[in-house]
Amino acid sequence: MAANPALAALQCGNDSSGFARWVDEFKRVAPANGINPSVVERAFANVSYNRATISADRGQKSFKLSFEEFLKKRGGAAIVSRGKTMKKNQAQLLASIERRYGVPAGPLLAIWGMETGFGNFMGDQHTLSAVATLAYDCRRSAYFTEQLYAALQLVARGDLSVNARGAAHGEIGQTQFLPLNVIRYGADGDGDGHVDMVRSRADALASTANFLKGHGWRPGAGYQPGEPNFVAIQGWNAASVYQRAIAYLGAQIDGK
Repeated sequence: MAANPALAALQCGNDSSGFARWVDEFKRVAPANGINPSVVERAFANVSYNRATISADRGQKSFKLSFEEFLKKRGGAAIVSRGKTMKKNQAQLLASIERRYGVPAGPLLAIWGMETGFGNFMGDQHTLSAVATLAYDCRRSAYFTEQLYAALQLVARGDLSVNARGAAHGEIGQTQFLPLNVIRYGADGDGDGHVDMVRSRADALASTANFLKGHGWRPGAGYQPGEPNFVAIQGWNAASVYQRAIAYLGAQIDGK
């Protein structure tokens, strides 16, 4: 959803002092941007300025590590070992996803493992507070205002709880989608009529495959650096060390 130009008038800030005022103004203009007032009130009932989110946003140091250091910090060997087991245990699901989207198991399992340890830890920050805090924060206000509107759409359609908890930047579920990516690429992998990125591994993995397809994934092509599908992996994360890790771990899991 494109934000209304009127949103530019909202006063961003770099500390908590103006957050309550910003929330009041956002709640006033949100209905004019297509969000039901009752959804806005429900979504913001427990929203507060999230200092942990700001701290995380200012301190993303692991992406400055060498490739070897990054793999060690992320538990690369454990991801490969568990990923191979998951590939066997989830063979039917992964095969159906590959038929539908053309994405093989390896990179999906590498992403799943790196993002949340295969769903073991999806974050403990209040999602709506995290996204609202970053929408208010001056560093990337426009980008996260768009994410906040997407989060409100998810609340409205019943795909995000107002009490949901996730990662520090508002990433949701087993493969850590930002709200707008759930809107754009979320897939109902288990056929229940909803996109539940938290409780449904089928939804999370199908959505991840759909994201990669949407970023240019070509069935059957390679996904290592320099090969056609590495471009889609680059769409997943801007850090080159992260991109290389997905490709490397994926190949190890796929036995290549």
